[in-house]
Amino acid sequence: QVRLVETGGGLVQPGGSLRPSCETSGFTLSLYTINWYRQAPGKERELVATSSRSDTGLNYADSVKGRFTASRDDRWNTVYLQMNNLKPEDTAVYYCNRAGGYWGQGTQVTVSS
Repeated sequence: QVRLVETGGGLVQPGGSLRPSCETSGFTLSLYTINWYRQAPGKERELVATSSRSDTGLNYADSVKGRFTASRDDRWNTVYLQMNNLKPEDTAVYYCNRAGGYWGQGTQVTVSS
């Protein structure tokens, strides 16, 4: 059974950092691309970052380039999203996603002073 579980969100001040994790199970992580999406209240879900299988490629939305870094540890079946210099407009629920329509439950990130 494929599962994706996000943890590591929270409340942080502008300019701060967070590092959400996406723990996966039920499949071999090294064979799959994992995407990070976010959805802010009243807005559509937005693709933020992509971590390609075997770390062969990383892609980022223009709004987060230079601030967010996706990484993975296939030994621990976990994908990470290091978020630095956070801004209030980064406030959203962050989800990880795998091909086949698999989503986690999301983790809330709130950037506020």
